[in-house]
Amino acid sequence: MQLLVGLGNPGASYARQRHNVGFMAVDGIAQRYGFGPWRAKFNGDVSEGRLGTEKVLLLKPTTFMNDSGRSVAAAARFFKIETHDIVVFHDELDLAPGKVRVKTGGGVAGHNGLRSIEAHLSKDFRRVRIGIGHPGDKSRVSGHVLGDFSKLDQEWLDPTLDAIVDEAPSLKDGDAAYAAAIGSYLAGKMPTKKPTEKSTKKTDMPGTGSVGEPEGRHANSHPSSRVTEEEGRPLGTALGDALRQLIKK
Repeated sequence: MQLLVGLGNPGASYARQRHNVGFMAVDGIAQRYGFGPWRAKFNGDVSEGRLGTEKVLLLKPTTFMNDSGRSVAAAARFFKIETHDIVVFHDELDLAPGKVRVKTGGGVAGHNGLRSIEAHLSKDFRRVRIGIGHPGDKSRVSGHVLGDFSKLDQEWLDPTLDAIVDEAPSLKDGDAAYAAAIGSYLAGKMPTKKPTEKSTKKTDMPGTGSVGEPEGRHANSHPSSRVTEEEGRPLGTALGDALRQLIKK
């Protein structure tokens, strides 16, 4: 039996926050594979079902993130589930949005939910790390993880969750197999950057001089500055000389 744990905070006000992407993942699995109704148990919400032939218990701790380990440990002890059969879905600041990494063990990288699980069990549980990106400054981390996903985020969030859910049966085949299945699913489905306008600085287009000039025109291509073939002087100078000669006459 596998125990699949989604990390997040309970309550409607937290539902769309980046910190709750683990809840979103297990909710998707429950819906996609027809799991049983959610019921309150082990200081969390649980739902039972199958992924292929594998019996699975889904768990969303309702203890709030910092005390998630109490709920996970209670469920694992009751069903006698080994730590290596526990898979935890969680947000990951150190991964770009939409990137997914799967591994067993490792550090907690400041994630209080992982820290709590490790304290109640061990570090040898499996982790599905779902990238939400870093805001760039440590002082903005709390607001970032506790902020709601934006409409723009949906462009990468929806296909990422679809991949995590649709490929969930391959969890039984190990971390590498699940990660590869997610990668294959996402290939070509993630949004690409929209093309931006060309820089208004120097361009290497053939026949182009300074910025904003039409092709074939250079900064010194005004008619008054062209050189006559006969005299090797600017045309404007030659015309001026001719006018002065007429005036003298």
